[in-house]
Order: sequence, then structure tokens, then C-alpha cells
Amino acid sequence: MPGEYVRLSISDDGTGMDKETMTHIFEPFYTTKELGKGTGLGLATVYGAVKQNNGFINIYSEPGQGTTFSIYIPRDASSRSGQATEEEGNVAQLARGQETILLVEDEPGILNITSQMLETQGYTVLKANTPGEAIQLVSSHGGIIHLLMTDVIMPEMNGSDLAKSILPSYPQMKRLFMSGYTADVIAHHGVLDEGVHFIQKPFSLSAMAAKVREVLDSNKFETSFTQSG
Repeated sequence: MPGEYVRLSISDDGTGMDKETMTHIFEPFYTTKELGKGTGLGLATVYGAVKQNNGFINIYSEPGQGTTFSIYIPRDASSRSGQATEEEGNVAQLARGQETILLVEDEPGILNITSQMLETQGYTVLKANTPGEAIQLVSSHGGIIHLLMTDVIMPEMNGSDLAKSILPSYPQMKRLFMSGYTADVIAHHGVLDEGVHFIQKPFSLSAMAAKVREVLDSNKFETSFTQSG
């Protein structure tokens, strides 16, 4: 599409890909790795995030010659000063709470940023980088955990299985699942049951604050899928 874009290019000198492989690499759950070595959601997640922001990706690869990914995101030409002031004013009006949230995310950067977003809204956050770490936190935590907010695809076990392992200790705990790919794709491949609370990454502070409050205030444990960008 015509317009001004910011380009991010990433190259490696690895084994490269043939044309057949390149036609499938953005498909969710497609992977050339051995069983247990990858989920096939990494590039699908990147593709989804880029498309959400009206961008596109170009690939150049040759077997034995490595690969180059070029990501193009539309340049924001709007004035940021006035917009920033408006956003700061809106943050103060976002839904807040004082509940305790168990946050589980295997990407450290996302874990830290999401934790900060939740704490900004008044929540107490228990952070875990793996399902095993989350289970240890649950066993040592003496108080109530109101909400489990977990990534869907993680090492050791997926978010749904993690929730099932924790629920006996906290049967009234609400659950909010998050993923970089869309809810219908996750459900279609049987990784997550249909009808659960869901938010798509990447999400804004306002989208997260509203969704977390919706889940905590709900009378049911599950509701329809919600996609947030």
C-alpha cells in the first residue's frame, strides 16, 4: 500500500528456507522443528500483530544462505503532544481494582510490562515466568487469588491445563487467557476451550483494564471470546 512506513529488518545466516516452506511459515501451529521443540505460533503471532497495525512483512530466503524478514509499519504522522495529554487524562478514568492477580507469561518483557499496567490500576500482582513457577507461587501464597491471567501457549503446559491444576486450591478464581493469535485459531486447534474469557495480545492499557474488570465482576467463570488490540 502507498504511504510512509518504518522498516525493521532482521537477518540471520542460518539454513534458510525453500519456497514451499515460506508459503506456510505464517500459518498457526506450522513448524519445521521436532516434536516438543516449538509450537509454530511465533511467526503467526508476529504476523497477527503486524496486520493489526496495518503493516506487512517481506521475506527473502535461500536454502543455505539465511533469511531476512523486513517488517513495515505505517509511520504515524499525527501530532503526538496533544494526543499524549489526552491519553494521560484517560488513564485516570480507567477501571481500577484492588484484587490479587496471578500473572503467568513466559516472555519476560511482556510479563514485566503487563505487571506494571495491572499495578498502575491498583491490583496486587503475583508474577510467574513459567507454569511451574506459578504453581509454586500458589502453594506458598497465603491469601486469596482473585484472577489467573495467563498466556495460552507456554513451555511445560498450556494455560488451560495450568488453570485446571490451580482451581482445586482456588475454586472461585476467575480466569483470563491471553495469546498473540486470535481466539478462533486457538480454539480451533483444541488448545483452549470455547467460551472462556480471552484477550488478544498486544493489548492497550485501556483494553486490558476494561477486560480485567469485566472478568472480575462477572458472575460466570467463562464468557464469549473478546479480541483486543
